Amino acid sequence: MKTKKVPMRMCLGCQQMKPKKELIRIVRRAKDSGVQVDLTGKVAGRGCYICRNVDCFEKAVKLKRIEKALEIPISEEIYQQLKREVQDEE
Repeated sequence: MKTKKVPMRMCLGCQQMKPKKELIRIVRRAKDSGVQVDLTGKVAGRGCYICRNVDCFEKAVKLKRIEKALEIPISEEIYQQLKREVQDEE
């Protein structure tokens, strides 16, 4: 029987390749350019991934990797909301 290929994505915080199911997707929505955490992985828009770890999230924020990946400036309120959601996922 053929084994199924596991999709791999890179965490913006630690820069390690991990299976997509182990990461949290942050997406810039296509319709209104809002930013949100996508737990299903199916929201339409440009996405980036981080580990389910607050340290990785904080490193990605500090180095502005999320803004660069999503190609949009992100306000402090959205960062706080994203951080709460990442903490809830741990």
